[in-house]
Amino acid sequence: MPESRMLLYILVMALVTYLIRALPLTLIRGRLPGRFFQSFLNYLPYSVLAAMTFPAIFHSTGDLLSGLAGTAVALILSLMGQNLMVSAVGASLVAYLLLLL
Repeated sequence: MPESRMLLYILVMALVTYLIRALPLTLIRGRLPGRFFQSFLNYLPYSVLAAMTFPAIFHSTGDLLSGLAGTAVALILSLMGQNLMVSAVGASLVAYLLLLL
């Protein structure tokens, strides 16, 4: 791919990304109407992140069983009150050990 075309793609991507973030700030002034709408917008980033991340958990190892076991360990550790680092390391170790078997 020619370098000029790649730079054009990067520029267009940067412009689109900027517009998505800048337009709501310029178009909406003051508080948002309604508690439901505010609540919806507060939870939207978490929902999108989960929708993008959760399928990748099961496909990242190439083995469904290790993905399920890692997810189960992460859920159990987080429900026990462990922080994110402990949950992530525990889930990764379980998935890795299952792949070794």
